[in-house]
Amino acid sequence: MKVTVAVGILINLVSPARGSFLRLLQKAAEDNCEYDLVNCQDTLAICLGDDDVMESAGGMDDDNIALEGSPSFTFVRPPPPGDNTCEGTDPDFESIACMIDGVVNALEQAGANVTEGYVGEIETEAVPITSTFFEAGLCPVNVHWHRGTEHYSLGQYDENGSGPTRELDEGFHGSYPEDEARLGYECSLYDETDPKFTTPYDWQYCTSMTVGETYEIHWPHSSAGACGTLNQYQTPFQDGVFCKSDEIELDPLSLTVGVQAQVFVIVNDETYFYPQMMRGMLVDGEMGKYVTKYTGSTTGTSFNDEICSAYTPITWQVDRMCHLISASSIDKLCADMLSERNDMSGDTQPHGSRELVPDDLAANNHQNRAFRY
Repeated sequence: MKVTVAVGILINLVSPARGSFLRLLQKAAEDNCEYDLVNCQDTLAICLGDDDVMESAGGMDDDNIALEGSPSFTFVRPPPPGDNTCEGTDPDFESIACMIDGVVNALEQAGANVTEGYVGEIETEAVPITSTFFEAGLCPVNVHWHRGTEHYSLGQYDENGSGPTRELDEGFHGSYPEDEARLGYECSLYDETDPKFTTPYDWQYCTSMTVGETYEIHWPHSSAGACGTLNQYQTPFQDGVFCKSDEIELDPLSLTVGVQAQVFVIVNDETYFYPQMMRGMLVDGEMGKYVTKYTGSTTGTSFNDEICSAYTPITWQVDRMCHLISASSIDKLCADMLSERNDMSGDTQPHGSRELVPDDLAANNHQNRAFRY
């Protein structure tokens, strides 16, 4: 028997239909059925046999049934057709030497120490955005994450953190396997005796991810993005940032381009499920409450204490706290990314973490005032 799953407006299944849908898929698996996905304009249904029997999932009671292993409730649909008007808009600024003859040659860099009270040594004239990016007229144009953290928050994500793996030396400057992303700092939430930190998750859409590990998620924002259109989200993120730079002046850069950063430890526990990770930093209770704003640069392992980014100064808004998030939240995020018009598959795996920016390359304008939501 072949089961055809017709998925329409309930494609993400964050609704009462989710349990019913999982039950039907579970039954299909028990009966050794195959199942395919087909489009349906306004319903979710299971079509059996010769398609002459259809049972609506919406009419079934909703027990909280989970498949063995990891929950699977999100499906990737083909991206909408059309031209990607942002492709190739990245100005490709060349990297620069951080120092020349012992003198600082670059503008402020990221990720920096965001511990409350920290002050960098670069006396910058740039001013970070202290309101929310939405209030400042910026929209998110990308989402990606780094293995471990690039920023440093004493007592939250620092050299005392732990996780399932640790390749670097105590100075966090050691070598690491070339085929793996560099692991940065970690949170201290990992507990090897708690199954939610150690139970493997069956990743469907993200790759090279590990339950129990710390990840720093970045949401680049821009006032020159294709905001509110099907081309809003871009990989590489620079195409999203500069998409409409020929129409909208990005000056000063620190008030028109910014990045939100938030740090999570991934757990296999649906208590920590958050469905809208494409939108930006999570703001709920302690999440998004203690945020440092400063100006820095783009990040990644292409940069270090010798080679600096020329994409600077841009605003960083960094949550100083560690949080838990379910693996399914991130897997759903990857599914959403793979459904975008632009190919975002390159960002569905973790990037390596840059070494912490030294004091002499960090800005002196860190601000820690809380947002007023």
